[in-house]
Amino acid sequence: MRLSPAQKQTRALVQAAAAVCEDKKGLNTRILALDPADSGLSDFFLVTSATNERQAVAIADEIELRLKRDFGVYPNSVEGRRHGEWILLDYVDFVVHVFLSERRAFYDIERLRKSARPLTPEEFDAELKTALKEKTRAARSKQAAKSMPKKAAAGKKAVAKKAVAKKAAAKKAPKKTHAKRKP
Repeated sequence: MRLSPAQKQTRALVQAAAAVCEDKKGLNTRILALDPADSGLSDFFLVTSATNERQAVAIADEIELRLKRDFGVYPNSVEGRRHGEWILLDYVDFVVHVFLSERRAFYDIERLRKSARPLTPEEFDAELKTALKEKTRAARSKQAAKSMPKKAAAGKKAVAKKAVAKKAAAKKAPKKTHAKRKP
């Protein structure tokens, strides 16, 4: 899986928002990787539950604050903060849904997005690490392929230099003559 810099940035933002949900004791936090063919909305939905309105507002506020502070990113729009039953933070490439537990059960957003692949924050993080490892491996093999002819040429040059040095040493060394012994 090849990730563009924009996709890496989006994944980092989603991970940071998911970490806030965990820090603020959000319940049943899920990341829905949306199918691009099915959804022109965004790439991911981050869904979490809160036990009361204050907690929901606290989670949403902290997500907004942390993404602003750490990444300089602001939500495109925020809905539902006043009531705190369902707060939506729209960051265009991903959308955060902070629900009260009973509202989440009622709307069942995971069911509405059947083609979405649900991931826990840990699975999401592991998926990103795997993609980065593959990219690193590909870059290293590409670099090794580029430097291979140079290494071979360098090896040939070293062998040639050694041969020249041997010849020069042979010329400089005094020749040994074997005198015949008389019996």
